[in-house]
Amino acid sequence: MKRILFLSLVVIFGIGMLFAQKGPQVKFQEEKWDFGKVKEGQVKSHVFVFENTGEAPLLIKRVRTSCGCAAALISDKNVEPGKKGELKVTLNSRGYEGSISKYVYVESNDRSQPVKQLQISAMIEVPPRPRIDLERYSVDSGLILEGEPIPAKALIKNRGERELRITFSHRDATYLHKGKSIDSDLRIAAGKEAEVEIEIPPRPKKGLIREYILLKSNDTRRPNLSLYVSGYIVTKKQLKELFDKYKKIVGE
Repeated sequence: MKRILFLSLVVIFGIGMLFAQKGPQVKFQEEKWDFGKVKEGQVKSHVFVFENTGEAPLLIKRVRTSCGCAAALISDKNVEPGKKGELKVTLNSRGYEGSISKYVYVESNDRSQPVKQLQISAMIEVPPRPRIDLERYSVDSGLILEGEPIPAKALIKNRGERELRITFSHRDATYLHKGKSIDSDLRIAAGKEAEVEIEIPPRPKKGLIREYILLKSNDTRRPNLSLYVSGYIVTKKQLKELFDKYKKIVGE
């Protein structure tokens, strides 16, 4: 019984292989391409050449990429046996740095490999530049007494190799660095950091508040960052009630 089952599987497998060989078959001259060193922002293209080595027409059903930075354009979706086609793949390196690898998936009616994976890679070189980073992107100012300004602090770091220049945008906030008002822009040397004291004027509303401050810098990859400032405005009566309620805990 086992012998019969084994022979049946061999026959079925053989028929399947024979059918696959007689059907369409896609074969690429190369399945990987390395662009080598590429300057950030450059756009590079490569043409993958493929051939239908089968005995039936090859139909390219779909071509997709692993990210929006890569685009693929097929020369012909229908390729007769023995004929060749081209797949142009374009890589946009903007916003990337270091070693990257992206993939292209070619879906066809080749039963032996219905989805063919191609790979493109590159080493993205980024010129020296300032690199902005915030210790925190949101600040909770806690309880704020009605009529008092909303305070916040931001630690800004320059992780780049060039001087970082920052301007702050908010409808009425003021900014201090080392006790001095920031009237134009804040400059941070390469590898250094600076703490900025922020003061937002009193707000008429009570309860939860949420403000955001826009930081504009000369970091070409992150030219705009938002710092969110939140808090809860209470009246003197509400503050007194809270103090009376928790004064034992505060005393301890």
